[in-house]
Amino acid sequence: MPRFFNPPDVAAPASRYSHGAEHAASARRLVISGQVAVRADGSVPETLEDQVELCLDNLERVLAGASMGVGDILKINVFCTRPGSVRAVRAARERRLGTHAPASTYLEVAGLADPRFLVEIEAEAVRD
Repeated sequence: MPRFFNPPDVAAPASRYSHGAEHAASARRLVISGQVAVRADGSVPETLEDQVELCLDNLERVLAGASMGVGDILKINVFCTRPGSVRAVRAARERRLGTHAPASTYLEVAGLADPRFLVEIEAEAVRD
């Protein structure tokens, strides 16, 4: 089982995430490519909120394909092209991950692989 920690001599996390995540070398590790908001039919939602939800849906589908769930996420990285969107992304992440607090990074970037993409979410998961 991974161990998540926040050392007392480091500022407390700004939201529900952990500064560190540790797992046993014997754990199964799943590295998940960046998930973008493309539906199975190839369409892309227009709003940031809808794209974040679809990225998280796709992330959960990849986890399920490996017999894992959101509670197995060790680290999650979010890349967003809309400056100032951290609160909206954080709210969706916290709603979908519940009390689970993996290590986390949020980055605002100039662009992604397709100009329609407003967000991309990648993760690593482990299961003993």
